[in-house]
Amino acid sequence: MALAIVHSRATLGIEAPLVTVEVHLSNGLPNFTIVGLPETAVRESRERVRSALINSQLQFPQQRITINLAPAELPKTGGRFDLAIAIGILAASGQLDATLLANRVFIGELALSGEVRRVGGLLPGLLACLREQRSCIVPTDNSLEAALLPDADVRLCSHLLQVLQYLRKEIELDKPPPLTSVEAAAMPDFREVIGQDAAKRALLIAAAGGHNVLLRGPPGTGKTMLASRLPGILPPLQQAEALEVAAIHSLAQQQTSPRLWQQPPFRTPHHTSSAVALAGGGSTLHPGEISLAHNGVLFLDELPEFSPRVLEVLREPLESGQIQIARARYRIRLPARIQLVATMNLCPCGLQGADDQRCTCSAEKIRQYQQRVSGPLLDRIDLHVSVSRLAEADKAALLQRAPAGASSSSELRQRVMACRELQLVRGGRLNGHLQHQQLGELCALSKSDASLLNDAVTRLHLSTRSFFRILKIARTIADLEPAPLIATAHLLEAINYRRF
Repeated sequence: MALAIVHSRATLGIEAPLVTVEVHLSNGLPNFTIVGLPETAVRESRERVRSALINSQLQFPQQRITINLAPAELPKTGGRFDLAIAIGILAASGQLDATLLANRVFIGELALSGEVRRVGGLLPGLLACLREQRSCIVPTDNSLEAALLPDADVRLCSHLLQVLQYLRKEIELDKPPPLTSVEAAAMPDFREVIGQDAAKRALLIAAAGGHNVLLRGPPGTGKTMLASRLPGILPPLQQAEALEVAAIHSLAQQQTSPRLWQQPPFRTPHHTSSAVALAGGGSTLHPGEISLAHNGVLFLDELPEFSPRVLEVLREPLESGQIQIARARYRIRLPARIQLVATMNLCPCGLQGADDQRCTCSAEKIRQYQQRVSGPLLDRIDLHVSVSRLAEADKAALLQRAPAGASSSSELRQRVMACRELQLVRGGRLNGHLQHQQLGELCALSKSDASLLNDAVTRLHLSTRSFFRILKIARTIADLEPAPLIATAHLLEAINYRRF
């Protein structure tokens, strides 16, 4: 009898629990059994591993082989355990010294020829190995993900024989190539937007404080054009934030470009998207658009066209910055700290609020259309901005490439970065993410301004949530100047964004 223990990593959200692969060889009729809650792709490892060993001119034991993937209650999916199983069989059969496997993690899918193929969702596993100071051997095709962690002990392999020779100290495996210089993606420029100064101002405030924003108005007023330019004024992600985003995209098998990996994500799901497409889940866990927009922008164009049931899944992540997914076999948490940007018309025909055209919708149709977006969801959106048709004075500038006096995205980004740095130094987080207990100190009001805010909440029938959101918006407006205290003008502007 012989026993070998090898380590690998499973995927469970952005966590990557350690999986112990126990390989036991015993006397009896040749048999190959895998236990430990393996799904179909894992059970099929038997055939891939057998063929890979034989085609690599290695001995496949003609004994009873039992593979246990522990812990047993953890679901195991995909072919990521192939390499660890093959190495375990080689160690258990005496073809490899088992002491060479200590503190090493093996992740990779095997081809029938013995080649090691790319696996999805690798980055969470590499992050876990870095935290636990373990060495990790992964496929060469995953080198771009591995390059994001220069401090991790990662080795790349393309064939099973390479791994065997490396463990025997006969060859050295390559390390991931160093990252090239990080660049910013080319984004549409705010300078190209004619007029709409109020909407531009609102988007600047939203970017500076991490607030959610809704643009309302007739079609053709530039709502989508404005929203698509918001990512261009957001600062690049810090390394910890960028790694979290890259881990989610790795889990979704969407490879992040190493040159653009610090760019905040900008996701634009279609209005036909289902609740699972937005929130994530499925029989095999797949992050949804909300998580894929983590630390970035989720843009929902024509908000009422989304199914009301689908929109309601936004309520939890907008409040808590995470999304809980519970299924029969697992319960996980995915980060979802998003900045929601949405647009909507005011009626089904879209002409309500247009000065030059008449709306043909009945009052009942308008009411039904606007009720497709629930009150609790609207209450979680900080800034509500009306976007109207261009004034006659602005129409003359439509053919100009860069209107005089218009601020560029790079200029606005500098203001946003300075404002965000002030917030992070003062409170450790953006104003849009402040906890209620922090508001008393950071958003203090004079006695007259406190009375003004209370009157506005009463007259406009605003909720307690709206009360706190007004304070956060006013704090961001003050920080843009910058002003140490919230003044009456800041508070009045913030209240104006809650009139809906």
